[in-house]
Amino acid sequence: MAFPRWVKRTQTKLRRRYRNHMGELETRLATRDTNRVVRPFEWGLERTEHWPCVAEVPRDGSDPATHLCRLSQAAVENSDLFFSYQTPLDFRLTGNILRFTSPVRSPSPENNTVYGQWFPAPGRSKRAVMVLPHWNAKFHEHGKLCRALQLLGISAMRVSLPYHDRRMPPELERADYTVSVNIAGTIDATRQAVIDTRACLDWLESQGYQKFGIVGTSLGSCYAFLTSAHEERLRVNVFNLFSLYFADIVWTGLTTQHIRQGLEGQIELDRLRDAWTATTPLSYVDKFARFPKQSLFLYATYDTTFLPKYSKAMLQQIRQRGLDHQVVVLPCGHYTLGRTPFQLLDGYHICSFLKKRL
Repeated sequence: MAFPRWVKRTQTKLRRRYRNHMGELETRLATRDTNRVVRPFEWGLERTEHWPCVAEVPRDGSDPATHLCRLSQAAVENSDLFFSYQTPLDFRLTGNILRFTSPVRSPSPENNTVYGQWFPAPGRSKRAVMVLPHWNAKFHEHGKLCRALQLLGISAMRVSLPYHDRRMPPELERADYTVSVNIAGTIDATRQAVIDTRACLDWLESQGYQKFGIVGTSLGSCYAFLTSAHEERLRVNVFNLFSLYFADIVWTGLTTQHIRQGLEGQIELDRLRDAWTATTPLSYVDKFARFPKQSLFLYATYDTTFLPKYSKAMLQQIRQRGLDHQVVVLPCGHYTLGRTPFQLLDGYHICSFLKKRL
């Protein structure tokens, strides 16, 4: 039965109003922080000295951009080595806080201690999930998700990302060194995030846990994807707000325009893509596909930070490889996802997927 024209016109008007409302709300939430700093551009080649691939790409007099692009490509080609590490020997659990020294050394002493908030489930369950939060997440954020998993009988470890919360150097108000105009520094922070997460997985395994999953949100979803691509132990994955690309998100995202301002005039987008090859999920889709995994992908229709076209590009890659996955599309944006009712809807999908699959 066909609807009358006036019904269709009303539906179109309502959809337009909802889209406009979401756009206005996202802009207001994304731009409310006034402490974003446009920092001076840096290649940061000194941050590459400890990379395993540096010996394969000797400096031959080429310009910094060319040299860094070669290093990044070498890291991708031998990523199992690039993301390799020695398991820390100083794990310390005090109350519900796990501490250990990061296997990756950064110039900031505060950042070199990793913190994990531990939410053990009662009973003898051998299931555990690592939770990687969004960029600039506060120490308490994502705790509700961890407690919900705990109630479902799944233990959870909320991992502090590099340069975040307790790992933040005193000169910062935001996690500006995690994704920044320091090109090599951004790669180094990504490498550290992946390795720190794998080290947390080692601790969980040492405690007798046998089934492992991971949940990443926004920037955390990028880190989760890279980690899972190099971890056979991670069989169940949730990518909550995700993208196939890294440089494009920084270039187009509403919340990263202060970073783009520092990049423009110094590097073009194509060159930035090449330089950040080692940080982008696209580089590791085939490695992700080599292990049997079950994945849930959630993205938002009105996302102005991770544009939906970049999420759809990831799904196309996953489908082309015939990988086991589910997709949820939420009628909100990047920031409104953290508000009711979308936060509850998001949490329901995450928890029900993990409860069923892990």
